[in-house]
Amino acid sequence: MSAQSLPLDSPVLLARLRRAREDQGLSQGSVAEELGVARTTIVAIEQGERRLRPEELLALADIYGERLDGLLREDPPPRSLAAQFRTSFGRRPEQDELRLAAAELQRLAEDYVEVERLLELGAVTRYPAPVALAPGADIETEAALLAESERGRLGLGDGPLPHLRELLENDVGLRVFSIGLPSTIAGLFGFDPELGACVAINANQRWERQRWSMAHEYAHFLTRRDRAEVTVLMSSYRRVPASERFADAFARYFVLPASGVTRRYHAAVSDAGKATTGLLLQQADWWSVSFQAYVMRLEDLRLVKPGLHDRLARRGFQVGEGRDLLGLPVHPADARLLPRRFRLLAVTAYDQGLLSEERLAHLLREDRIGTRATVSELLTTLPEDSAQ
Repeated sequence: MSAQSLPLDSPVLLARLRRAREDQGLSQGSVAEELGVARTTIVAIEQGERRLRPEELLALADIYGERLDGLLREDPPPRSLAAQFRTSFGRRPEQDELRLAAAELQRLAEDYVEVERLLELGAVTRYPAPVALAPGADIETEAALLAESERGRLGLGDGPLPHLRELLENDVGLRVFSIGLPSTIAGLFGFDPELGACVAINANQRWERQRWSMAHEYAHFLTRRDRAEVTVLMSSYRRVPASERFADAFARYFVLPASGVTRRYHAAVSDAGKATTGLLLQQADWWSVSFQAYVMRLEDLRLVKPGLHDRLARRGFQVGEGRDLLGLPVHPADARLLPRRFRLLAVTAYDQGLLSEERLAHLLREDRIGTRATVSELLTTLPEDSAQ
């Protein structure tokens, strides 16, 4: 049976409609009012007691912001990530925006699973066993040990991680999407056995902040896989929870390992004859982190005197001007909504005749012209002399 022939009284369709309504935070009464029917009609439709009409399906898809081909998928809907996030949203002022972002994360993850199934591929699930943190354990010590263990497990040594998003996707199996989030939110993490480990980083934040957020969400995946997490920027907390302090410490040790930072810092100072702001800027760029994160890590390791970053700030040191003078590259925010693996798999499914161009355009979130350009770019055959 094709998705397009799914009957209107199908339990799968009714389950998707009910979940779509809940993900949007809409009551049955508000949907009934917008549809121009009684609330009992919506109740009866969702319970399968009253047959859904085609025009009602079209109207409901519009109200819920869903596509018909998504609602008419034959496979049962996975557990709702948005439902997992509700307790994490609490009463935050951004909860409406967060609910929409969680619903989008759900749709993106389902699309990813759809493409993998079409190609008869399994998800990348090189997941380590969850790590249970002992109550009362020292956060810094445990975070450092876990970061060192993960670097060893993944064979990363103690060098920089310039392609962190691709590393987490291909070597671990996280599905990392770049989604517009409220300015106070750094990222989201949710897990479902069917959808996998799903991460949303804030598309509107700086590149360095996005990379830190990915490492931070990775810590949640390693330690609190069964609980959806909303990562709030530290400055927005009244009191930082222990789980957030642990995740941030893990990010610091994972992205800036002590042995690598120390060795390279000493080598750079030896070559230059002394430590300078220019040297620190170059080192921060080498490690693909912000100047602040790098200098504060040097302070942690006692390679520079405590409070150096604050002293430089008080003296008016401008990081941007320094980078410009050194000719260091500008790293734009990672606005790639979709992971590279997903894009390649979707285009491969299209090339094998498993997807229409219209469906591919939806999966890639592109128009027809953009989709054709993507297909051309990703399916270009190698020249004969480079095939060996």
